[in-house]
Amino acid sequence: MLSRQIAQKLRGYETPFYLYDTALLRQTLESVVYESKKYGYKVHYAIKANYDDHLLAIIREYGLGIDCASGNELRKAVEAGFDPKGIVYAGVGKRDKELRYAIGQEIMAINCESIEELELVDRLAGEAGKKTDVALRINPDIDPKTNHCIDTGQADSKFGISYEEVLEHAKEIKSLKNIRIVGIHLHIGSQIRELHVFENMCNKVNVIVENLEKLGFSFRFVDVGGGLGVNYDVPENEPIPNFASLFSIVHNHLAVGDREVHFEFGRSIVAECGELITTVLFNKTTATGRKLVIVDASMTELVRPAMYGSYHNIENITAKDDEVREKYTVVGTACESTDVFDENVTLRRTHRGDLLTIKSAGAYGMSMASRYNLHDLPGAVYSDEIK
Repeated sequence: MLSRQIAQKLRGYETPFYLYDTALLRQTLESVVYESKKYGYKVHYAIKANYDDHLLAIIREYGLGIDCASGNELRKAVEAGFDPKGIVYAGVGKRDKELRYAIGQEIMAINCESIEELELVDRLAGEAGKKTDVALRINPDIDPKTNHCIDTGQADSKFGISYEEVLEHAKEIKSLKNIRIVGIHLHIGSQIRELHVFENMCNKVNVIVENLEKLGFSFRFVDVGGGLGVNYDVPENEPIPNFASLFSIVHNHLAVGDREVHFEFGRSIVAECGELITTVLFNKTTATGRKLVIVDASMTELVRPAMYGSYHNIENITAKDDEVREKYTVVGTACESTDVFDENVTLRRTHRGDLLTIKSAGAYGMSMASRYNLHDLPGAVYSDEIK
């Protein structure tokens, strides 16, 4: 990891902060662009993963579109210079003012997730004197074999419209005069490592598209979402996710003719380029003999371990190479018992002032940070700006 190579230089920055390896980000973008072009696939970056301005500027260089899940994310993408015609706007609960903004920007598509939303977009578009492109986000009822907290495609999920409901209301949907149904959108979950589930998704998509077109719908594109996972366990072994395998699976199993195929990647693009750098404040041992390392970061900087029970590889990057290794529980400064980064982690013997890196933190780290306990938000350091 980058932090290990430049550990002494990092002592000059106030912790906690996010360290971004912009060279690795560029390599990841080069990979996803190269592999997607083999099949003519279109790629969008899921801005919810990380909306850092410096990273967005790099991502824009590679021609990716944007996937948004809120009105402010949409506004951020537009202000960052992304072409509205490459922006899709999903999200189960869009406010009227957010939809009006999306309609006014004439984005690629609003991904509608309920019958009522379709009716609302139709009304708002009519009021604006426009005809707006929308996609039907359909819930495919697929188990993505991932953490249930980030599972978005099973039957009881809040996301998407059930396929059965679309069939039931097909006539009403087609009668809406101020919208064009131009696409189908699905998203089955996040951090998916068992790629065979994408085969199931493709098979479901094939049936859905075929049956809906028999009812008179005509789709320009199919957006199969994202969800490709990363290697949180040993990130050094897989710094760039396996986009090639995913694209190959979709190519071999998706049968949607000459329609455009779109993907939305967030975690797989930015997770591995980011690390959370934190300083050891104190060491102490509990009455039960558990050794605690208390660091100056907390769940306010990286909430995933507390919220999801997520694992991040942690390393002491300033301890001497010959230090003995010991078992620790690494905890943060927030006034919450669940503010624990890892339990029973093996680190080189840790002292006050040591720097730890919490790896694979480029996605859903800073974008989910908070000011709970009135903590300051973490800073950011970029490898292309370090002297």
